[in-house]
Order: sequence, then C-alpha cells, then structure tokens
Amino acid sequence: MRQLARSIDQQYRAFSRAWGESIENFFRPLLDFLLWFEDVLISTPWFIIIAVLTAVVWFASRSKTITAGTMIALVLIGLFGMWEPTMQTLSIIVVCTLLSILIGMPIGILMSRSDKLQAIVNPILDVMQTMPSFVYLIPIVMLLGIGLIPGLIVVVIYAMPPIIRLTNLGIRLVDKEVLEAANAFGSSSWQKLVQVQLPLSLPTIMAGINQTIMMALAMVVVASLIGVRGLGQPVLQAITNQYFTQGVLNGMAIVAIAIIFDRASQAYGKRLQRHREAAHG
Repeated sequence: MRQLARSIDQQYRAFSRAWGESIENFFRPLLDFLLWFEDVLISTPWFIIIAVLTAVVWFASRSKTITAGTMIALVLIGLFGMWEPTMQTLSIIVVCTLLSILIGMPIGILMSRSDKLQAIVNPILDVMQTMPSFVYLIPIVMLLGIGLIPGLIVVVIYAMPPIIRLTNLGIRLVDKEVLEAANAFGSSSWQKLVQVQLPLSLPTIMAGINQTIMMALAMVVVASLIGVRGLGQPVLQAITNQYFTQGVLNGMAIVAIAIIFDRASQAYGKRLQRHREAAHG
C-alpha cells in the first residue's frame, strides 16, 4: 500500500508539473473577472454599496426588519474598519455562488432525467459533502500552488453539492399531472423544462442556492490558508497571533454576511412558494 501511495503521489506530481500551468491559464479569465468585481466593490463609495445591497435585500425579502438589519450590519462593518476584507469576501462568495449555479444546475437537471446518472452522481456528492474541508486543499495546492484560483476552485467544489441535489429534487417533485397537461398541449422537452419544471421547482432550487452560499462562506476561512483574501485572513492571523478582538470582530462580520444572505434568500424562497400556491389555488 505504501508503494502504491508513493506511486500515485509521484504520478500526480508529474501531472501537476506537466499540466498545472495550462489549467491555471484556463481559469485566468475567471480570475480576471473576480479581481475586476472585487476592485469595483472596493473602489465604489461605501454608501452606494450599502444602498445597492439594501435594495437587493428589500427586493428579495420585502421585509423591513431584514432590510434594516442589513443596513445596520454593513454600517457597523465599515465603522469597525472591516469594509475592504468584507468586500473581498463578498466578491468571492458572489463569483463562487454564480459558478456553482452555472455548473450545478445543469448537472441537477440531467440527474432529474436519468435514474442511472443520479445513482452515479449521488455517491460523488456524498464524498464531496463529507470530505474534511482541509483535504480539498491538498490536490488543488499540489496542482496550482497557492493563490486565488486554487482558492476559488476549492470553494466551488465544497459549495456545489446542495444546488445539484436540490435542483434534481425540485424537478422530480413537480406534479406529474402538470407535466401531462404540458404534454397534451404539445410542449417540447425544452419548453416543459423552461416553462413548467424550473418555475415550479424554483422554491426548492432557491433553498439549494441558500445552502450553497452558506457552504461557500464556511469555506472562506479555510481557503484563506491558500491565499484567498477577505475576512478569513484576519481570522487566521488572529488564531496565529492570539488576537482575540480581531478574531471575534471578523468572525462576527462573516456571521453578519451569512445571516443577510440566509434571511434574504429564505424570504425570497418563501415568497416564491406563496406565489406558486396562490397560482395553483
């Protein structure tokens, strides 16, 4: 077994030396977009960012409490001098969530159409969700080194399973009678997917997006070990140097962002559910 493990390690090192740079170049446009988005958030005046985020939360939740809480949390983050790392964290969470949705939703849709594919993908998702987060860092760092690109990949891999699972589940839970009615009207598979299945499964998919955001935020501190900037790095410094106040404040900022995303996305999902029930009623 030791010889086998040593042989695998050697082959992976050879693969990383041969292909690491090409893989990094492939992800370069994504890195450029992340850096541009991060720069936009940091360079834009704070009051504009707060106004935009508050408006987004109001549109999603239509809750005065959640909207007011969002504004207060963002103002406090700025007052305590954590604005720039918070914007860096926000940029990587937004990019990783969008990437997880773009990759995960098509996989979930394909799984909903094939029991065989579901049987193959589910064990992979189980491994992805139960694997200790630090273990993700080993192959990525060996392949791409330390930096934003490997950090981005690690966060996406860790955060993607919920959106895949709940897209699959949501489409499978669509009422068969509704699909039969769509068939009776001569809808194609694409029309059924876009006009029937996805709209009806949207509340479940929103729950998946919510969980994806939460898992991405949970990975931020771990990913700071390999160069992901943001609120994770001050927390890591606080652990290393025993800076109690710095660690607590930055940890609370991560909690505040998590609560904002969680409450806003949950409220939006509930609104979609009520709209769906009213339409069926």
